[in-house]
Amino acid sequence: MEELLAAGGDGCATNQILYNLSRRGPEHDLLPWLETRGIPAMAYSPVEQGRLLGDQTLRRIAETVGATPAQVALAWTLRRGNVIAIPKAGSVAHVRENRAAVDLILSDDDTAALDAAFPAPRSRRPLEML
Repeated sequence: MEELLAAGGDGCATNQILYNLSRRGPEHDLLPWLETRGIPAMAYSPVEQGRLLGDQTLRRIAETVGATPAQVALAWTLRRGNVIAIPKAGSVAHVRENRAAVDLILSDDDTAALDAAFPAPRSRRPLEML
């Protein structure tokens, strides 16, 4: 990103990255860097192509808050002010389900449980891709 900006890419509207509960590497340095520059991150695969949906912690929180596991995973991804998400949707009902995640506010206890189940990295990691 620094090279892009140095090359005159100061009109960068967003940075599309793989970011979800199981792919938290961008939290270490990239997301804070983007935030200080007012550049949002666009998280692709926010439910890890559906692989996150069977996780027991995610399912328990979803039951508690009256949402689906996908909605909880999306709400977690969107909890940061500088992250948007592009989840896949194959039907109008799926779009509506995804949209409802925007209004879902996770409690501190819910976030702590997700952090315990999907710990953030303790050091810098290369960006992952699917």
